[in-house]
Amino acid sequence: MSYIKFDKSQVVNLEYSLSREMIRSNRAGSYSSTTIVGCNTRKYHGMLICPVDQLGGERHVLLSTIDITVVNNDKSFNIGLRKYKGDYFNPKGHKYLEDFNTDSIPARIYRVGEVLLKIDRLLVHYEEQFMQRMTILEASEPMKIQMRPFLAFRSIHELTHANMTANTKVDFIENGIRAKLYEGFPFLNLQFSTKVEFVPVPDWFLGIEYPEEQKRGYDYSEDLFTPGFFEFDAKEGDVIVFSASTKEEKTSGLKQKFTKTVSGKIPRSNFVNCLKNAAQQFIEKRGGNTVLIAGYHWFGAWGRDTFISLPGLALARHRLALYRDVIDTQVSRMKDGLFPNTGNAGRHTYNSADAPLWFFWSLQQYFEQKGTDCWERYGDAAKSVINAFAKGTIYNIRMSENGLIYADAPEKALTWMDAVVNGVPVTQRAGYAVEINALWYNAVCFALEMAKEAKDKKFISEFGHLPELIRKSFLEMFWDEKAGYLADYVNNEEGRNTFVRPNMVIAVSLPYSMLEKEQMKMVLDVADKELVTPRGLRTLSPKNKFYKGLYQGNQEERDSAYHQGTVWPWLLGPFCEGWLKVYGLQGVAKVRSLIYGLEEVMSEAGISTLSEIHDGDPPHAPHGAISQAWSVGEVLRIIDILETRYSKK
Repeated sequence: MSYIKFDKSQVVNLEYSLSREMIRSNRAGSYSSTTIVGCNTRKYHGMLICPVDQLGGERHVLLSTIDITVVNNDKSFNIGLRKYKGDYFNPKGHKYLEDFNTDSIPARIYRVGEVLLKIDRLLVHYEEQFMQRMTILEASEPMKIQMRPFLAFRSIHELTHANMTANTKVDFIENGIRAKLYEGFPFLNLQFSTKVEFVPVPDWFLGIEYPEEQKRGYDYSEDLFTPGFFEFDAKEGDVIVFSASTKEEKTSGLKQKFTKTVSGKIPRSNFVNCLKNAAQQFIEKRGGNTVLIAGYHWFGAWGRDTFISLPGLALARHRLALYRDVIDTQVSRMKDGLFPNTGNAGRHTYNSADAPLWFFWSLQQYFEQKGTDCWERYGDAAKSVINAFAKGTIYNIRMSENGLIYADAPEKALTWMDAVVNGVPVTQRAGYAVEINALWYNAVCFALEMAKEAKDKKFISEFGHLPELIRKSFLEMFWDEKAGYLADYVNNEEGRNTFVRPNMVIAVSLPYSMLEKEQMKMVLDVADKELVTPRGLRTLSPKNKFYKGLYQGNQEERDSAYHQGTVWPWLLGPFCEGWLKVYGLQGVAKVRSLIYGLEEVMSEAGISTLSEIHDGDPPHAPHGAISQAWSVGEVLRIIDILETRYSKK
């Protein structure tokens, strides 16, 4: 019995099945994604989506989908599925779908007439290649199979339409064809493990709709080009492998290559294995760099997200080697003591005040995993951050005389709560932010710890006085004795902002904390009562007048709710670590309940992974990216803490 499985009654219900998506990546920047019934509902969906260096390295959809038609007993059964205007679906291949499971790779079983057909899909690691294996499980007599590819050749963020500039010609290659609609793109090679006939019938399919884009307030209708269709004979027991690749393949080796690729997969046989499998999908190695993709489908490699998610993702499999590769790449991109927040190579933005401080936290986890070369390898980068913050750097990020970090740039959001609507940050939190200064204290203390071990007397002499100053100033500025928790931020214009937000929980969870144990308990108890949900922590208490319990509407409406009550799973990391810190063995049951309670979402939204966000209001529906690195990473990290520190207690 498969761990994640959908039966016929579920998959034929489009309201149910179209809300469940799969994502697979190849560790080199490419991915393949669609719904469990194979109907693309986003412009980000497609069978082969890969970066194109000649077009700036951005991901582009080459192959959108393929229609498969089984011709049996003079009857044709098309198992494809697309949406058109007016909730019209054509063809309606989902009605033939008997079963969907995802043990090692996604597998669909179709019953068409007297034929039982199994279809498996995968991406080849570190190659721009999508493969699909078709197995004829049952067939009373031979049949014909026709396959029609739908080409897009456009950015994942855009849509394409019928035009006269597209190159609609194809070249014949071994057991297939190759096509390239526009200059600047690579050829797309479509090949089979068996001999096929290609019937050229070039045409544009007009008005294909993506309902998820419509919900998000974006353009949602496009036209896709199909050069024709492939046709071949098949019978019971046959196995045929289809390949879509940016390089021409030796077709005699396609079956073996498919089997070999499957053998290296982590089976999705339980909750933890699902997360470990998901963890590997964020790793991208290209051009000598190793980065972590923040989430799918539209995120890139973000500095803050990288440092928060790296410990948990590294624990999933790669450990110290992955740590070093990712951090080395990030260090190479440092500027003015800051790490890139968003953007691609050469176009980075550096408007993240906390990313450099999460860098220290990530190094602490590296050190705990026996990364004994921590200061030797990253001491210079660490000192450049401390120096930049102490002396002041861009975006008015600087240390005040009280030892605390002040950050304020007009029309910029410098903390992780960085949503902007019409050029104005929704939660700017200018001035002294609680988690920035908690992270600053932790960073300085850890840097001094490493410097002492390395006998770096100059650094110790210059910054050794800071921890006590920071601690004293932090408690005076943020601790609200009457409320019994920490202020969220403080500045001259607004004074002390005491909105109940999860940022104060970070101050509890860090290895070096200014808080006494009783203060930690008070902070966690407030967060537990007002912020904790079964899917993560709310970003604002429901008691607050600015609270928004639903994440919905157009971009502006969604951004207005993004950090105003929306639930983020990654925040379970700091909360659970803080809870164990305060309650020890007595807190294990609660932490286990929270973490393993997320097993319920393995068959929702992004199948076998964790979403970016959820509604603040019950039932906490999933939203945003269907697979988010720090959601997966932080849950894996807490599971590791439970297993290594509390499993025998």
